[in-house]
Amino acid sequence: MYKLLGGLKDYLKWQEIVTDNAVFRLHNLFTTVLLLMCSIIITATQYVGNPIQCIVGKGLQAHAINTYCWITSTFTMPDAYLREVGREVAHPGVANDFGDEDAKKYYTYYQWVCFVLFFQACLCYLPKWLWDAWEGGLMKNIVMGLNVGMCDEEDKCSRKKVLLDYLLRHVRRHNMYAIRYWFCEALCLVNIIFQLYFMNHFFDGEFFSYGLRVMQFSEQAQEERVDPMVYVFPRVTKCTFYKYGPSGTIQKHDSLCVLPLNIVNEKTYIFLWFWYIILATLLSLLVVYRAIIIIVPSIRPKLLHARNKMVPREVASAISRKTDVGDWWILYMLGRNMDPLIYREVVAELLHILTRKGSIVK
Repeated sequence: MYKLLGGLKDYLKWQEIVTDNAVFRLHNLFTTVLLLMCSIIITATQYVGNPIQCIVGKGLQAHAINTYCWITSTFTMPDAYLREVGREVAHPGVANDFGDEDAKKYYTYYQWVCFVLFFQACLCYLPKWLWDAWEGGLMKNIVMGLNVGMCDEEDKCSRKKVLLDYLLRHVRRHNMYAIRYWFCEALCLVNIIFQLYFMNHFFDGEFFSYGLRVMQFSEQAQEERVDPMVYVFPRVTKCTFYKYGPSGTIQKHDSLCVLPLNIVNEKTYIFLWFWYIILATLLSLLVVYRAIIIIVPSIRPKLLHARNKMVPREVASAISRKTDVGDWWILYMLGRNMDPLIYREVVAELLHILTRKGSIVK
């Protein structure tokens, strides 16, 4: 198992230079690794037993029936979930159909769960891939090792000069840099909402209320309980197989099929339900927060000062007035990646040069 999942740790390596937000990384890295891990575990059926095991009668080959029922799907009778197990029905949802095809609920997603999870992981990684392509290593190039305070004084001064020259040459040219990043953050929220609707459609409209029904399950009276996980991911289903008899007559064979893989599926998706709801909430708050930064310029100096307390409030206020939102974002991200003392010196010198040149953006 460690050999299967060990390679995923490379996605969670510590980033020396940060160009994004913690919530952004939760979506792009942690969620991607989580979905890939679930896909690998579900695919590795040797760790959870056979995906399906059907009970067959004499004259039938168990392997053939297992294969047939796996690829053609099995079914339950939804109205049978309310009947007493052991007296009225053999298992939850398993009852005599009496030829009523309309009453059957077929489960066709078994073969696709691992592929769907992999597809979802790719969608979660897409914003990071897009941002890395757009960012192009700019932040790492302009930091130039100034995230380490203990360095040679002469070397530090030369790097500070190069950084200041870059910032002065590109004043009011970083708006697209910030817009592209904030677009990727908004894309994360769109992706999570899309995936919630996609999973709800994938499970025939059962996913949206899945987590709520699981939480309510423990509060119900014992005799009235219907496990929602069994309803969405049944452990025992039915399968109908037809074959020719000795005289050429078509014979019908009913089989009970045990689905051990659904034990893994139900736990996987109850965790994903809670995680996606939490992540959608965090991303919604993040998008609102970014909108406030854009619409309310007066909040930017406070955030710049909060990022590095060593930068005086009046300096943060003045530098925010003299720069566009894109320049402010570059300075804000530099505050996350540079040594606090060096950062304070860079901001102070930048403000002094801008003031001296009269480059005031009103």
